[in-house]
Amino acid sequence: MADRPARTTPPRPLDVAALFPEAACYRREAVRLHPRAGRPGVRESSMGGPLLWPAQEPWPACADDHPRTAFAPPRDAAGPLPLVPVLQLFAGDVPGLPFPPGTDVLQLLWCPFDHEPRYAPRPERYWRAAAEVTEVLPAPPRPAGAPEDYVPEPCVLHPERVAEYPSWDLPEEVYEALEERFEEVEEETGWSYWSHLSVAPGVKAGGFPTWTQDPHWPDCEGCGRRMEHLLTVSSREFDGESWRSWVPREDVPRTGTVLDLPHEERRRVQGAHGLMLGDMGGVYVFECRTCPGRPFAYHHDCS
Repeated sequence: MADRPARTTPPRPLDVAALFPEAACYRREAVRLHPRAGRPGVRESSMGGPLLWPAQEPWPACADDHPRTAFAPPRDAAGPLPLVPVLQLFAGDVPGLPFPPGTDVLQLLWCPFDHEPRYAPRPERYWRAAAEVTEVLPAPPRPAGAPEDYVPEPCVLHPERVAEYPSWDLPEEVYEALEERFEEVEEETGWSYWSHLSVAPGVKAGGFPTWTQDPHWPDCEGCGRRMEHLLTVSSREFDGESWRSWVPREDVPRTGTVLDLPHEERRRVQGAHGLMLGDMGGVYVFECRTCPGRPFAYHHDCS
């Protein structure tokens, strides 16, 4: 991706480690993916683009019962429903993300219809070795009647490594110790720890989930340990608060702010993939890196 224009998140407007050392010890690294409309190829990292899927491997499908909501399959839909591509990540584009030995491609697909209990798409995750795919499935099946809000439009990615500090995941005793200082700093500087300094919004790998509700970390059914965060697929790159510090420099308009842009121009930055998961929500994918096969789970929340 060296020939693709970068997306560069500005440095945090305040020194988090100096102001809040109690939170700094929980620092993590994430890779913001910055999807933007484009025409990715099968051997590129992408969102909603074509996958490096072996021709001899059946395309995955969903045979679940779906609740009758506005985002339910057509009533005349017959048989299992093909999944749709969501993300494809090559190891070289997401430094720090631990791939299983012998693999270098991560693929996320999901069924683009509501599933209980959270009324959101249900994802499936695949690891593979790119060198082993010699013949690519040319025309994967597509589900009829899938809602646009759940089918990402083809996007190229601009991966960028950033530092994060916990927001919703800040331990309660640390939050209680820092609450007053958070408020004082915001009054003095105008910068909010929660919106501007802690967790990066948008689609990303690693780091902390970009929760919009209370944290919901799944435990592995095999070993009982809390799973690790793998991916966040968010409805938007930023919201009405976080834009002030998280919009990439390359996307800042010459005059005014990104919120002043006409709707379609702002959408190309804020929501190029076209997803809307509930009310500005997200789907979070987790995995256990201890158990064989790296079991995974997911959660959805929204405003």
